[in-house]
Amino acid sequence: MSELNNILVVMPVTSAQKQRLESASPYSRFIFRDETSFYDSAEAGQLLAEADAIIGFPPPRLLPGLKRLQWLQLYTAGANRYVEFSDYPRQVILTNASGAYGLAISEHMVGMVFSLLKKLHLYRDQQFDGHWQDAGAVTKIEGTTTLIVGFGDIGSAFTAKMKALGSHVIGIRRHQSSRSDLLDEQYLPHQLDEVLPRADIVALALPENQETRGLFDRERLLRMKAGSVLLNVGRGSAIDSSALCDVLAQGHLAGAGLDVTEPEPLPPEHPLWRQPNALITPHVSGGFHLAETGNRIIEIAARNLQHWHSGETLRNIVDFSTGYRTFRDT
Repeated sequence: MSELNNILVVMPVTSAQKQRLESASPYSRFIFRDETSFYDSAEAGQLLAEADAIIGFPPPRLLPGLKRLQWLQLYTAGANRYVEFSDYPRQVILTNASGAYGLAISEHMVGMVFSLLKKLHLYRDQQFDGHWQDAGAVTKIEGTTTLIVGFGDIGSAFTAKMKALGSHVIGIRRHQSSRSDLLDEQYLPHQLDEVLPRADIVALALPENQETRGLFDRERLLRMKAGSVLLNVGRGSAIDSSALCDVLAQGHLAGAGLDVTEPEPLPPEHPLWRQPNALITPHVSGGFHLAETGNRIIEIAARNLQHWHSGETLRNIVDFSTGYRTFRDT
């Protein structure tokens, strides 16, 4: 591997996080920039052209012209924008930040589960109208069955929390050979329909690719257990939004907690906004909202810098055939 003389970091970082990166690559020149307006700035072209490595989430269209670039470390877990970009320069190693978001997103998911099962979202709606009204029976987490579709860092963190609350947890994983001691049961993707009707809570934590787009269409939504709850924190394209509106309106599902939607942002006129049992947040469960997430991203990048200088294989290398990080890293 060639030396990384210039490393461009385009993401929010604290002083301590800057020091962590610099200590991992003490002979490199670091350039730190805020992402908000950087890529449209007058200096962007030169700094990108001089970069041997980038830590950030640059527009894919800018990459083919960067002749010095050797490595791109994303601050996101999702890499589909790059995997699906036909002109991505394959000599540039692509790594993602899988492993950084489990804590923040899994806690967000638990919050959504409690809100939907205890009807807290309905009481919040009533509050604005000054209504003191009983919304009826609620359900519990203890004794339920939770199905997690997409068992990576987020799925495993959510599993631990749901098991602590007394739920029986089933996981859908791409590889049966990689078994998790956390799960009560584990199945492969082609077995989804077999276990789906058993689940009281179904959580999707999937990247976007050919296999996941439209995975939960009308037929699969109706295959879910009556009165169950659906969560989606992966990509909105995994669910047919129109079909979900219909299934919620029919009362087949007790609710849906969505941090991601299709499309995004969700237009004001979209009927999902007006479904009483849809709890929608604007793709905020991850990002940099929790300080610990930023620390974890920086730690992934810093360790990869150390691997680079020692000649070791980088962690979280993205497999362009699947869009996931390479299996040996999971």
